[in-house]
Amino acid sequence: MSRGSFAFTPTALRSLAVDAEMLERQRHSRQTAASYRGYMLKKEARERAARRPSAPSAAAPVPPAVCQDPVVQNALYTGDMEVLQQLFPKGVRVNMVIEPQGGDMRWMAEGDGLWSLTYEQELTTPLHITASRGFSECLGLLLQRGADVELAPGGNTALHEACEDCQPECAKLLLLHGANANAVSEEGLMPLHLCTQPQSLECSKYLLQYGAAINGRTVDEDDTPLHTAARSGLPEHAELYLRYGAQVDRPNDEGLTPLNAACAQPQDATQLERYFRVCQILIGAGANVHTMDQDRRTPLHMACKNANPDIVELLLANGACVNDMDYGGEAPMHNILKAVCYKISHQPERVVRALLNHGSIRVWPGALPMVMKHCSESPLTIEVLLNAYSRLKVTDSWVEAVPPESYQAHKDFYDSVFALAQTSRSLQHLCRCKIRTFLEGRVHSVVPKLNLPTFLKNYLLLDYRGYVH
Repeated sequence: MSRGSFAFTPTALRSLAVDAEMLERQRHSRQTAASYRGYMLKKEARERAARRPSAPSAAAPVPPAVCQDPVVQNALYTGDMEVLQQLFPKGVRVNMVIEPQGGDMRWMAEGDGLWSLTYEQELTTPLHITASRGFSECLGLLLQRGADVELAPGGNTALHEACEDCQPECAKLLLLHGANANAVSEEGLMPLHLCTQPQSLECSKYLLQYGAAINGRTVDEDDTPLHTAARSGLPEHAELYLRYGAQVDRPNDEGLTPLNAACAQPQDATQLERYFRVCQILIGAGANVHTMDQDRRTPLHMACKNANPDIVELLLANGACVNDMDYGGEAPMHNILKAVCYKISHQPERVVRALLNHGSIRVWPGALPMVMKHCSESPLTIEVLLNAYSRLKVTDSWVEAVPPESYQAHKDFYDSVFALAQTSRSLQHLCRCKIRTFLEGRVHSVVPKLNLPTFLKNYLLLDYRGYVH
């Protein structure tokens, strides 16, 4: 490598790839605008010729104009009905292409290695602006004046915009005026694929009522609307699509079924319940819990990676295999242990306990200090893991593995662990281990049926006490 050169980092390469994609999209937008402008000029010339005495009475279709008038744009973006009525009286041209100024700024390449900070610009129309902002009265006015519902200079139709921005009244108006419920955007998406928010449910209902393809596929990933609903954590949408005949186990290009997609989507603590309900609905409709993607990852692998304990318990209750290995040789237990330090608020200890109670493989004892280091902020997870062993060889490496701040925050628990260096496990714990070994992977199904006090059942199922003994 020469002195004046440098190596691109993966982050820099990804950034350059994103910039290249954005440049290509903007080039396409400019070409689209240019074609509209050229088309408009030619048609206007023909229109002027048609107005001559010798011209036939039938008029050719009026092409979209290019509007740069800030008064018109301001009225559209603010939904000023009175001004729009004045600007668009009967007989005026309403099909126009608008290239709004402003928006987000980003660095753009200009050639010769020069970059400049430039506003992003995207072609739009009056119909798109009013539909996306929910100005239904303004939208109705434009439609009455003959606005073209299929005009898509920026790649999306107005119906795409209304659905993406959760504007059901505007979506209904467009559909009533002949908008195509299966129109495909420049990115290969139908309007149903853009219903990704809970507030878009009514848009989905209108689309299906007007003939939207319930199993329509995206161009790039081959996703169905059910994939989109599952990935977005939308239980009401999933129920709606299944009622309309959505295929519950149809895989996309990556081998993901809707159930795989729901389990694989990153989820924060506030979204766990939504994704659980989606999985519950899909499994209730017959989704296969054993389906693997291209990397042989099952829904259980993915649910463990995202540390959603309710989904993990649901999958296990419906027969998910606890020890399936993916192409990387990792079982679901590996996935949850790698995620513990990032998912403390998700109760990862519940996931580990459920896996162990269903017969999951355990951590190699020599790797327990490393596990303690990475899971130190979740002592309950460590407690569940340690209680799956009848004997533990606690050494100085265990003490060194726990960060001082974690030790101070959970001193009583870690003191009980380190005390095992001088003493063996209690007789009560050894009895628990013997029973669990005898039951093997049947602990979760047999123990609840035993005629034992509840606290003993919980003890056998590795309930938490805040210490080890």
